[in-house]
Amino acid sequence: MGANDGDRTRAVHAGLPDVEQGAPFLPGPTFAAPYHLKGDPYEADLVYGRYGNPTWTRYEQALGELEGGHAVLFASGMAAVTAALLPRLRSGDTLVLPSDCYHGVRKVAETFLAERGVELRLVPTPDPGFADAIDGATLVWLETPTNPGLEVCDLRLLIERAHAAGALVGVDNTFATPLGQLPLELGADFVMASASKALTGHADLILGYLAARDSALADEFRAWRTETGAVPGPFETWLAHRSLATLGVRFEAACVTAQALAERLAARDDVQAVRYPGLPDDPSHAIAGKQMKLFGSIVCFTLDDADRAERFLSECRLLKDATSFGGVVTTAERRARWRGDDVPEGFIRLSVGCEATEDVIADIEHALDASAVSVSSR
Repeated sequence: MGANDGDRTRAVHAGLPDVEQGAPFLPGPTFAAPYHLKGDPYEADLVYGRYGNPTWTRYEQALGELEGGHAVLFASGMAAVTAALLPRLRSGDTLVLPSDCYHGVRKVAETFLAERGVELRLVPTPDPGFADAIDGATLVWLETPTNPGLEVCDLRLLIERAHAAGALVGVDNTFATPLGQLPLELGADFVMASASKALTGHADLILGYLAARDSALADEFRAWRTETGAVPGPFETWLAHRSLATLGVRFEAACVTAQALAERLAARDDVQAVRYPGLPDDPSHAIAGKQMKLFGSIVCFTLDDADRAERFLSECRLLKDATSFGGVVTTAERRARWRGDDVPEGFIRLSVGCEATEDVIADIEHALDASAVSVSSR
């Protein structure tokens, strides 16, 4: 790819092999447990299916090209999280992470690290004291925008503070994707993302990855994957690589709709606390504008209570009530039902899909109007 190619062009061509007469643009998945092997196994490229697969290699190359580092693919986003945290932290080490980050990450830290003597410092992302909590840290985990609250932290500032303290920095970039934000370019040591979301985009795959600036760190992640067996399936990987070609089209379209929807929601009197980094009056807008290329496909807002939120979701025609996000179908959920996030009972996390902007907005406004009538008529 050319150095000046746009992100959509890069996503289409990332990881594709050189042109070969009569060959497909993207070769199909390689299914193998053992490979043919003679002689010294340490001199062979492919030995056993848990150690490597050419389908993984192509997709990892693609992700590395987009992230600006060396990518390692895992069976899920949480498998990638554990590969980044568990082998690096020992008794006496200190982990700093946002108290409002994805609850699965917090659960791993509280369940598997704290009981082994790792000090946990959980600080809300917007807390002015977050930078001070970094002093003495071994590893700093950042998530921006956060899931589900869409808080944004100043990556350059916190990464510089962490490196000055001698800490390693990882960034969960799932919401933004490498088309929306490049943490490695901003100085992070590694980035994590759930590829189950916008990267693959069709709500049919579970994958995750880590990408590191330093190839030696990537090798450590890869060694953990090999020894623990957190390996992705070749068919899922091939589907993910195939889906990557449309990431730019899908994500850019969703971001346009998300911006328009956030503006419409912010203008309604019956919707509170609309959050979207692209809104000029959003608390995170100034920082997001400095480090994000696209503001993402997630919009959050709060309705009066749980009953109103559930009525809203049931009144939607196009929008589907489901967890997860980043797919071509617009989805939303009342996030408090999981009981893992400090959000109001009527808090809605909405993931914009690829439907026409006007259709998404019309569906959501109809559902808001209908749910308001239902409540007021009781």
